[in-house]
Amino acid sequence: MGILFEPIKIGEMELRNRIVMPTIACFFGPKQLREFYAERAKGGVGLIMVGPTAIDENEPSYINAYADEFIPELRELAKAIQAHGAGAGLQLWHPGRYSFLPKEDIVSASGIAPPIFTRQKPRPLTIPEIEKIEDEFADGALRTKRAGFDCVEIIASTGYLISQFLSPSTNRRRDQYGGGLENRMRFLSEIIEKTREKVGKYPLLCRISGHEFIDGGNTQNEQKIIAKTLESLGVDGLNVNVGWHESRIDQMSMMVPRGGFVHLAKGIKDVVDIPVIASHRINDPVLAENILEGGNADLVAMGRPLIADPELPKKSKEGHYDEIRMCIACNRCFDNVLEGTPVTCLVNPEVGREEEYKIEKTEKPKKVVIVGGGPAGMEAARIASLIGHDVHLYEKSDRLGGQINLITSCTEMGEFANILRYYESQLKNVRIELKNEATSYAILKESPDVVIAATGASPIIPDISGVDGENVITAFDVLNGREVGGNILIIGGGGIGCDVALYLTEKGKKVTIVEMLEKVGVDIGRSIRWIIRERLRQKGVNIRTGSKVVEIVEGGLMVEEGSRKAFIEGEAIVLAVGTRSDRKLYDELSDKIPNLHIIGDASEPRKALDAIHEGAEIARKI
Repeated sequence: MGILFEPIKIGEMELRNRIVMPTIACFFGPKQLREFYAERAKGGVGLIMVGPTAIDENEPSYINAYADEFIPELRELAKAIQAHGAGAGLQLWHPGRYSFLPKEDIVSASGIAPPIFTRQKPRPLTIPEIEKIEDEFADGALRTKRAGFDCVEIIASTGYLISQFLSPSTNRRRDQYGGGLENRMRFLSEIIEKTREKVGKYPLLCRISGHEFIDGGNTQNEQKIIAKTLESLGVDGLNVNVGWHESRIDQMSMMVPRGGFVHLAKGIKDVVDIPVIASHRINDPVLAENILEGGNADLVAMGRPLIADPELPKKSKEGHYDEIRMCIACNRCFDNVLEGTPVTCLVNPEVGREEEYKIEKTEKPKKVVIVGGGPAGMEAARIASLIGHDVHLYEKSDRLGGQINLITSCTEMGEFANILRYYESQLKNVRIELKNEATSYAILKESPDVVIAATGASPIIPDISGVDGENVITAFDVLNGREVGGNILIIGGGGIGCDVALYLTEKGKKVTIVEMLEKVGVDIGRSIRWIIRERLRQKGVNIRTGSKVVEIVEGGLMVEEGSRKAFIEGEAIVLAVGTRSDRKLYDELSDKIPNLHIIGDASEPRKALDAIHEGAEIARKI
């Protein structure tokens, strides 16, 4: 870590290291937001950018800077971050046609409706309105400075209003704000000029796209010109983003290679002399160091990784890499952003509950028996051990992980393995017994104070004629490595069915998904769902929706598709229709153990996030 932890200056602002936490719309209240960011500042990050922050009262955000009345609240937030040695910045924002608000008067550069969010045709801004918004950005920057933040950032990327002026795909104006790139840049240039006039030498950053990745949009060539112009106007640093929200490329799921867009930051760095921040899919401190060593950027943005582990910088600096709770790029946090709800994290249940979830050692240790080594059981064991309890964890298979071991069989889902790596480092003080099913009789013999049943779930076997045939196996069987040949039919197009389909195509199999709903992947998060569907298309997976399986017959399936019946040919049948809770142990102990709990899929089949969060919750209560 020779460069990552070197200080650096952006304008007049000096940072203790090169790690930046970029903005993410947390949707927390003021106190919760302060605690969330204070925890990241304590963890050693160099700079925290907060936002997006509204500058227009007609487009409010969860955090605002469009009036002086917000300055006291903003000042408290800046102080909460700076108290722990991190720099604090505020990002100023106007959504334009990306408005989340249900209203008639949505504005943009031109009257072109977005393909996402409201899909409403916006009204082109008049020149007086353009000038007013420019002034609002400058006034917001002055309030940022008065509130005590160390810097301000203007967002000119991601498809928001400034992007809508910059891009020829959304700017069809015929006045001085449209046409060639110089005119399309006028709105941003005037914002920077007015802002600099208001704030003086105060550090000013701009977040730009390295490439818009939209049809007819700006490529890196145009973005380099924009970057050089911003430098000439006195911008102190550039934060290089990737694409727009509507870009039809995978920007940040776990299927994107780590550091997959660093070349865009490098392209910008090659043409400017001010600090450049690289972003997207940088979740590993060693990768971050390599990016800096290679001259690809001057700083690295690690947003989701710092949600997952606030102490990532501190652990990295001290060499405790195995203790980092690594972001797996599942995008659950971003799914919440798109829904306008408070951010959460699959691997970190403490997000948004930093003060509430602080660990306090117990004065009365208890003997805690946990049955089931899946994500719920592992998290419960981790927390109970940290509190000081004597924890015994039993797992009937030969390894911990539960269904996480299944999903990691898929090459493109390999980041899930980081969950297991993390728990292996955290459960050193837990007595773990593998290949031990832990019967109710054996548990009662131990005389535990607390028992937590985290016994998971097993595949549902639907009541369909022919389901007991030799050519029928479950999705769990497939992901556990059982060989299956021929033309494969998967019954069920939810998340697990889609994962199995991708897994089988990796092995060169011909696959058809048979789903009774009108679409596949409806239980997959909003930000990932379209990516999975596109992957299935690219891999040649045949998808039959609106098809209800009524019988498994020799050589395939009989289905009902509306009012007609059809035959789908296939040699092997894979069941992926969901799971059923395994509550047997819990039921056997329900009247014998006073302090008995059931968590995760054993309680109700859901997602890994629910399992880990329940494990954390229960362990704190015992």
